[in-house]
Amino acid sequence: MRSTFHSLEVARRGLVTQQTALQTVGHNIANANTPGYTRQRVNFVQTEPYPPASMNRPQIPGQMGTGVEAGSIQRVRESFLDIQYRGENNKLGYWEARADSLQKMEEIMNEPSETGLSTTLDRFWQAFQDLAVNPTNAGARSVVRQRGLAVAETFKFLSDSLSSVQQDIKNEMDVTLKQVNAISQQINNINKQIGEIEPHGYLANDLYDERDRLVDELSQLVNIKTITVGSSGNPSSLAEGKITIEMVDDSGRKIGTLVDATSNRVNSLSLEYRADTGLVDGFKLGDASFGVGSMQASGKLRGLIDSYGFMEGNTEKGLYPDMLNHLDTMAFNFAQEINRVHESGWSISSMESGEHTAFKFFDFKNTDIAAGNIKNAAKLFTVSSDIVQSLDNIAASGYNKGIITSGEFHGYNGAENVSITVQSTVDANGVQQFTYTVYDAAKSPKEELMTSGSFASLEELGEGLSGEFVDADGNPSVHFDLSRVRLEDVSKGNFIAVDIPKVGEVGGRVGDGSNAIALAEVKARTLQLNGVSTTFQNYYESVIGGLAVDAQEANRLAYNSETLRLSVDQRRQSVSGVSLDEEMTNMIQFQHAYNASARMITLTDELLDRIINGLGIGGR
Repeated sequence: MRSTFHSLEVARRGLVTQQTALQTVGHNIANANTPGYTRQRVNFVQTEPYPPASMNRPQIPGQMGTGVEAGSIQRVRESFLDIQYRGENNKLGYWEARADSLQKMEEIMNEPSETGLSTTLDRFWQAFQDLAVNPTNAGARSVVRQRGLAVAETFKFLSDSLSSVQQDIKNEMDVTLKQVNAISQQINNINKQIGEIEPHGYLANDLYDERDRLVDELSQLVNIKTITVGSSGNPSSLAEGKITIEMVDDSGRKIGTLVDATSNRVNSLSLEYRADTGLVDGFKLGDASFGVGSMQASGKLRGLIDSYGFMEGNTEKGLYPDMLNHLDTMAFNFAQEINRVHESGWSISSMESGEHTAFKFFDFKNTDIAAGNIKNAAKLFTVSSDIVQSLDNIAASGYNKGIITSGEFHGYNGAENVSITVQSTVDANGVQQFTYTVYDAAKSPKEELMTSGSFASLEELGEGLSGEFVDADGNPSVHFDLSRVRLEDVSKGNFIAVDIPKVGEVGGRVGDGSNAIALAEVKARTLQLNGVSTTFQNYYESVIGGLAVDAQEANRLAYNSETLRLSVDQRRQSVSGVSLDEEMTNMIQFQHAYNASARMITLTDELLDRIINGLGIGGR
């Protein structure tokens, strides 16, 4: 015979189960705005039917249900969306770090503007052009010196500012490393707590949420992969277990373990720096050391490393080392070329003394730079003390007739004092031809040493003539620039006589501004800068152009990564986020079920009252 209290027990179980569901709804509503919270649901499970299959079962038509119970309280979450989210979050961390570093660099370079290096250089070239008009004018000379000081100060300002931001990035890397290690330790602690709860058959939903939130945060800093490790004891089939977190490269290959769930151990992450350059040379994960090339992945930390700088073998790489190298290359070669032209010219002080003195216009506060080690050339760039002390040391004048000489030279065939005649003729076809004749000027009458063939232009003639003069080591040392020489009447074959003085005996002319013009023309002169044949202006424009393209690309990819991450997060929230409308619907549903169960208890109570108090009293 069935128990009279069967219906009462069924109703009681329904009452308790619906109450559990209502409490879970309340928990969801209370955490609707909690970061990282995943909505929970009660999994309703039918209880064992009555009677069980056995030999002594009661003879009733069939098994009857015994009610419902809360089988488990489970998080509603899609792990595949978590993996997608963390992948996009990792890319976003990298491109945001890179974009931020490039934005700071753009703010420092400040191009194009009235205060950038480009404008400062333009004013410097213009100052030499103005000086060429009146090379003896003290005001024009003062402007040249001040504009030179402005160029040196601008190079130094840019280099110092970039180095300062680079140091800030290093500090940010240290903070990021502390975040990685702190988050890893927190995840390890949560793993331990989960490992203590799951063996009893419970689901540590709130701990799962907190751990997933920390993993999301960690994924933005470094590229990681999670591996599930089951708990011991008797865990629920829905238990998520503990997780091991591995650092991986861009192809998913394991680099090392951050959090080991099996041994409950955390391996600290740290960076190693090259002593001579101060740049990142590798990293350590626990006791294991890795080259920086092993971290071929994205994430904020890698973005900061790529910005700050790292060593690839013996080569410096990175955004800020590259820009500093460009500045050092420009500063060094700029100073070298200006000094080469300036030293070949004549200053007022040299003309007054009658003896040519080669004054440098720029100098460096480090002798290693002059020896070819150009690192920090922009930082140590300065106007030479000779120019700072006296305006008369500015070499605005050139040697006679626009010929520029550089270095020591020896005359043709041992003659140290020679003269050159350049003659222009027009042949029967009307084509202009140029020739030159070299004389030994020390003899009287002058002795002809050699004559040349015909040249099609003064430029070609100058090149041919330059090859006839060498220094003490046999290397060409004199450059003849005849492009500015004008023949008065080529139709009559007029010529110019150009004297090449004895070694150490040269002279300039007061009022001649040809060297100032030559200094101004350095702007357009083609040089080898970092292995590229280009001018200063074109080289700097290419550097700034490259910076703009890099910044644009970083901003674009950061925006794309943010858009993709947001899209995945919206899909993830649609699954695991708390919807107040949905929870209110569930609340009403569970409330009605609770009320119905309560009504069932009341009804059963009335039936029992009738049985107990109303039956069996007929014979009284």
